[in-house]
Amino acid sequence: MSLSPSQVIVFATPVFFGLIGIEYAYGWAKKRNTYRLNDAVNSIALGMLSQLTAIFTRLFRVGIYTAVYGWVALWHNEAFWTAWYGWLAALLFYDFCYYWLHRAGHESAVFWAAHVVHHQSQDYNLSTALRQTSTGALLGWLFYLPMALAGVPPKVFAVVALIDLLYQFWVHTEHVPKLGWFDRWFVTPSNHRVHHAVNDRYLDRNYGGILIVWDRLFGSFQEESERCVYGTRAPLESWDPLWSNAEVYWALAKDSWHARRWRDKLLVWFKPPGWRPADVAARFPKPPFEMSQVKQYHPPMSRAAAWFGVVQFVLLLGAVSVFLWYADSTPLVVSSVWLAALAAGLWAVGAAMQGRIGVLAALMVDSAALATASGALQLSVLHYVFKPLTIALAIVYVVRRAREKGALAKFDLLLIAGLAFSLAGDVLLMLPGQFIAGLVAFLIAHLCYIALLRDGVGWLPRPRALVITLGIGGAMYAVLFPGLGSVLKPAVAAYVVVIATMAAQAIGRAAVLRDRQAVAVAVGACFFMLSDATLALNKFWQPLPMAQFWVLATYYVAQLLIAGNARAFAVQRFEPKPVPA
Repeated sequence: MSLSPSQVIVFATPVFFGLIGIEYAYGWAKKRNTYRLNDAVNSIALGMLSQLTAIFTRLFRVGIYTAVYGWVALWHNEAFWTAWYGWLAALLFYDFCYYWLHRAGHESAVFWAAHVVHHQSQDYNLSTALRQTSTGALLGWLFYLPMALAGVPPKVFAVVALIDLLYQFWVHTEHVPKLGWFDRWFVTPSNHRVHHAVNDRYLDRNYGGILIVWDRLFGSFQEESERCVYGTRAPLESWDPLWSNAEVYWALAKDSWHARRWRDKLLVWFKPPGWRPADVAARFPKPPFEMSQVKQYHPPMSRAAAWFGVVQFVLLLGAVSVFLWYADSTPLVVSSVWLAALAAGLWAVGAAMQGRIGVLAALMVDSAALATASGALQLSVLHYVFKPLTIALAIVYVVRRAREKGALAKFDLLLIAGLAFSLAGDVLLMLPGQFIAGLVAFLIAHLCYIALLRDGVGWLPRPRALVITLGIGGAMYAVLFPGLGSVLKPAVAAYVVVIATMAAQAIGRAAVLRDRQAVAVAVGACFFMLSDATLALNKFWQPLPMAQFWVLATYYVAQLLIAGNARAFAVQRFEPKPVPA
């Protein structure tokens, strides 16, 4: 049976976890534990995300390589490359190319933006080995083109790439000491500990994948001689796997945007990591790195969050394994839907373990992801469960949050009413022939949202926002008008006015209050407009690609942002009045 690289990873996963368990038990027995639950879960989650996205980056990893091999390879001799000496030569060739890619990952900012993910952990153990980037293939393929030009067959390339990657797993441990002569030729735990350290003498050293010989030849070798301090010099301080991949790209984009000279806007991406144009550094200074100031990121985590994180992590691990096993035979559209759902689940684990959201909010995210995926893929039974469940959980969340503050306030009741009518609309829209009834339910929900969003700011504090949202709604209505029946024309017109007003009210409130929660609610209101516009265009204008996915995804982003961030400006509580004697 021929296995794909993704299936090989699935088979290797129990081995990885078995060795992680052995390392943990050994460290515990020696009273030198190198694991933390939150960090290990985050590292493995990043490995899972990396494998998920690899399904979509195969064009860069394999497709371009195969095309170059087919078009311009200088020497086609498959018999040579599939002999034992050819395999060995291909592995050495790959390791040589990997050395230069890895070195570029530390010496050029755009490559560091991809590679930084592997270095963000402040622990060093076998789970760190699984902490891999999701964006490395976007440019990394460039360094392997010499192999294609030399005529190394794509299948041979894929196998030696996997061998090189799997070899590097075992070197991520603090429990294996120096290994004498083996250290001089091969990458070992001692050599690679140096690579992960931020100590001055260790910085940007020991790039080899299998052989450390490359570092000795090209002047980048450093022997381990003092205790290693792990992480990066600009700590991530987050368990968010999505932000982990985007962090440095975002920082580079901001510096590029702020740079005054066009030359600097480009150089930001290719200069060594940490380089910044003088004008940007002056306007947006960053403190210099101080080894004495390094602190381990370890936010407090409740027992409930820990249990939730572990249980959901195990469930996601199983789901990712199934996804990878069937990935090669699954249409990309279907894979993209499940990628989004699984990524949302991984995000929820990190957010809950970090304390950004509670367990109930994380369950809302999970339910929303499953409702979206099941709706987009027409998995009716799952959709009938998770679509109403998501808003029901949001109602419980709002009630629980209000009870923690005391009695329910008018603001809380309006928010609950808006969610309740949204729930009714969700159920009605799942039933045949109930589109108008569902539209009415959502109309009432939006009116509730408009009423609660006047809290603290009055009606429409920024009239210009209403002009803009009504303009967008009017343009949308003009597009839809020819496809609407006589009954729907006034109904949809009323709906457009109401949702445009809700968005304008939310935007105006955010402009007045200028706090994070109000801005999040305004963004949610805008997503509501986008969701409804997508639904209407798909239903009354023309079918849109993956319409159900986009309708549901934007809808749940809107509802979760509103439910999670709507806060009363001046709370007036409904306290029971004393009964006259």
